[in-house]
Amino acid sequence: MTIRLFDIALGAVAIAVFGVLITLPVFAQPPMTWRGSGGWGTAGQYYRMYDPATVETVSGEVLEVQQFMPRQGMRQGIHLLLKTNGETISVHLGPAWFLENQDVTIEPKDRIEVTGSRITFDGKPAIVAAEIKKGEETLILRDKSGFPVWSGWRRR
Repeated sequence: MTIRLFDIALGAVAIAVFGVLITLPVFAQPPMTWRGSGGWGTAGQYYRMYDPATVETVSGEVLEVQQFMPRQGMRQGIHLLLKTNGETISVHLGPAWFLENQDVTIEPKDRIEVTGSRITFDGKPAIVAAEIKKGEETLILRDKSGFPVWSGWRRR
């Protein structure tokens, strides 16, 4: 009888230890946090840089595609250097998390047409892109008023 109680107690301890070991990784995970737009939303300072009155269309060859941080505290964005007939200009596309999930890819040596708002960014000319055409493909980034498509679900 004593051995039986010992076996039962040992089994109960083993089950308890096993249960703790299985649930421990769940409690060790950092808490899930809401990431938001990373500063790319319509309430941010960067959003207000787009001016529909300065929209133009330029075309040329992509020299570089790079990640950048437009403003302190924002998440990474994607911009490219475009060589046109008259200049080499930085073209700001949008947040990296959005662009990485698009079907249209832009790479160095691509010939593209960019429609967007010409701005001055950090003392240099730049274009905040609304639309990029590459061959038969079109990447829409903003509507005519400059509202970013990655924020579009909020307009419903």
